[in-house]
Amino acid sequence: MISIAIDGPAGAGKSSLARAAARELGFCYVDTGALYRTIALHLLRQQVDVEQCADWDAVLKDLKVSIGFVDGTQHVYLNGEDVSELIRTPEVSMMASASSAKPPVRAFLLEMQRQLSREQNVLMDGRDIGTVVLPDATVKIFLTASPQVRAKRRYQELIEKGQQVSYEDVYNDLIQRDYQDSHREIAPLKPAEDSAIVDTSDLSLEDSLALLLKTIRERMDRA
Repeated sequence: MISIAIDGPAGAGKSSLARAAARELGFCYVDTGALYRTIALHLLRQQVDVEQCADWDAVLKDLKVSIGFVDGTQHVYLNGEDVSELIRTPEVSMMASASSAKPPVRAFLLEMQRQLSREQNVLMDGRDIGTVVLPDATVKIFLTASPQVRAKRRYQELIEKGQQVSYEDVYNDLIQRDYQDSHREIAPLKPAEDSAIVDTSDLSLEDSLALLLKTIRERMDRA
């Protein structure tokens, strides 16, 4: 099986670009961030304080996270409920950043992600795919852009979905999440040593996808 790992900070366009690249390559796309967001939604609903939680086994005991594909698009399910749209809020984003730093949460999803890569050709995106989840991935990409560009993209995405947010709040949340993701003790956000850096700060969506596909194909030819 061929595995492609795409990591990068919040708002770098990983989901949209990875989804499009997987479609172009004929690979199964796995948005691991959606899996962590699904757990985050569960924690918010249960009003769990992730910094004070003393019994993660009890919190995660009855939790079932699964993925499915509808017309080629990944959907995520929380105990059977399709929460694909509910997990795309700033509140869930911040909880996902905080809870994903907890070892029990990461262990809960790790084997699920690895099993997917053993069963089919996958293009998987997240924060630590190339460094932790799939350290032997065929191709590793670190997709990034400047904080200002990433905040602008995320702001426009949220506005288009009808959410009432300000650019300043989105930017500040993104900076805070960058810090949390890169400074956590468990699997901090960083490029794998053998990853290719793809910076899309000055590129359109179409040009970003073209660069990503070019980089992936070059790396696959070398493998």
